[in-house]
Amino acid sequence: MREIAKGLRFPEGPIAMPDATIVLVEIERQTLSRVHPDGRIDVIAKLGGGPNGAAIGPDGAAYVCNNGGFRWHEDRHGLRPVAQADDYSGGRIERVDLDTGEARVLYSGTENGPLRGPNDIVFDRSGGMWFTDLGKARARDLDRGGVYYANADGTSVREVIYPMLTPNGIGLSPDETRLYVAETQTGRLWAFDVEAPGLVRKHPFPSPNGGTLVAGLPGFQLFDSLAVDAEGNICVATLFHGGITVISPDGRSVEHVSMPDLYTTNICFGGPGLRTAYVTLSVSGRLVAVDWPRPGLALNFMNR
Repeated sequence: MREIAKGLRFPEGPIAMPDATIVLVEIERQTLSRVHPDGRIDVIAKLGGGPNGAAIGPDGAAYVCNNGGFRWHEDRHGLRPVAQADDYSGGRIERVDLDTGEARVLYSGTENGPLRGPNDIVFDRSGGMWFTDLGKARARDLDRGGVYYANADGTSVREVIYPMLTPNGIGLSPDETRLYVAETQTGRLWAFDVEAPGLVRKHPFPSPNGGTLVAGLPGFQLFDSLAVDAEGNICVATLFHGGITVISPDGRSVEHVSMPDLYTTNICFGGPGLRTAYVTLSVSGRLVAVDWPRPGLALNFMNR
C-alpha cells in the first residue's frame, strides 16, 4: 500500500484521471478536490453541503452527488459523520467544470419529492447517469432511499427503484445488463436486470425491492461505495471491518482485502492497464494506492 495524500477531510468518490491525478470529494471540507501524484491537493470547487460521490460525464465535466451535509464528530479514531447537518442544504446532483470550477445544480428532486442524500453515481454507455439516494439519518428517524436515472443535460430524472434501506455504492456489469447496488446498513449487495437505459426488470415478492440478492456479510460490517473490475467482480468498500470486499457476480466467492481504516469508503481503478486500485481511507483522511490482481473495468467517458 502506498500513501498518496494525507490530511484530506473525509475523502470519497475518487476518479483516476488520464493525467495521473485523482479527482475526489472531501465531504467535510465540502469540496471537489484534485490530488497530484506528489500528494499536493488543489481545490477545484467549493460546493457546500456534502459532496459525496463523483463521476466524469460524456462532456468531460464532473457530476457530483451532494448529500446536503452531515454533522461531524472527531476523536482519537479520526473524523466521521454522525447525522444530518443542522444547516442541511438539501440533496442534489451538481455538474462541475473541471477547468473553471463552475458548478451548477442539475437536479434537486423528482416526481416523488426532493432528493435527500445522493451518494454514488455511474454513467452508462448511452450517457445517462444512475445514482443512489441513501437518505439522511436524524436523532429518531431515517429516510428510505432509492435509485434514480437521469440525463446529463439536466432535462430528465426519475425514480427507478424504491424503497431501499440506505442504498450507497452503485455500478454496472461489463456488459451493462446488471446494475449493482450496495446497501450500507444491511451489508447487502443487490443486482437488478437492466432492460434498457434507465429501465430495470423487477422480481416480485419476496424481493423487497425487485432485485436479486448477490451477497450479504455476517457480523458488524457495512457496505459503502463500489467499483467493478474487468472480470465482473464487484469490489465493495467495507466499513468497520475496514477494507475492500471482492464479490463474484454469482455471489459464491467473497474475499476481503484488509485496509488500515475503519471507514474504507471507496475504490477506483487507474494506472497502466487499470491495475492500480486507489482507495479512500476516510476516517484517517488518506488516499492510498494498491497494486490489484485484476484490472479494473474501464469507465465510460473516462478510460475506454
